[in-house]
Amino acid sequence: MSAKENILKKVREAVTASGRSADTTAIMNKLAQHPRGPQPTRDWEVQPRFRARCISLSSTVDEVNSREAIPQAVARYLAGLSNPMELSCWPEFSDLDWNGAGVRAEVRAANGDDPAGVTGVYCAVAETGTLMILSGAKTPLVNSLLPETHIAVVPASRIVSSMEEGFELLRREHNGVMPRQVSFVSGPSRTADIELTLVLGIHGPARVHVIVDTSR
Repeated sequence: MSAKENILKKVREAVTASGRSADTTAIMNKLAQHPRGPQPTRDWEVQPRFRARCISLSSTVDEVNSREAIPQAVARYLAGLSNPMELSCWPEFSDLDWNGAGVRAEVRAANGDDPAGVTGVYCAVAETGTLMILSGAKTPLVNSLLPETHIAVVPASRIVSSMEEGFELLRREHNGVMPRQVSFVSGPSRTADIELTLVLGIHGPARVHVIVDTSR
């Protein structure tokens, strides 16, 4: 057993011994239902809303109509920043023609020297303009954390309305088993701790560029 399992086993035994097992069962049944709290009215379409919220959070947004067009879109964005045409990316983008777009792409986890990192997303939340990213061997979170520029590719079909829908999707597709880490990215890293002056990129990427793939 892991330390976590040992601790939880002792807690369960203590609860049962104290005669509160019936209450515990009721609580666990309630939690298993994942009931939603009060929800606001959502009278908007998810894709335009997602784009607008991203922009309001200081992200930039582009669209492509095919997966093959992603390298060219990334190249245009990097050229506009006068950035080096270099990046690290997730394995899911290894088959794309980066060389043809004039981009030197390395398929690996990012390090502190990468000017840009390209990731996919698990899903995106239209209500808040948030990217939901899961940790994993083929989805290293460092590509969204270490480079100065984070470029996220979002399939249009994976834009959900709300955070609740995102978690419902995760529970359904992963059979209720959560990954080690779920990361939420809502625009570039920022802080206003020093004299209430907003500073971007203080503890993460200074730029977040979202590419929506409308073909998927």
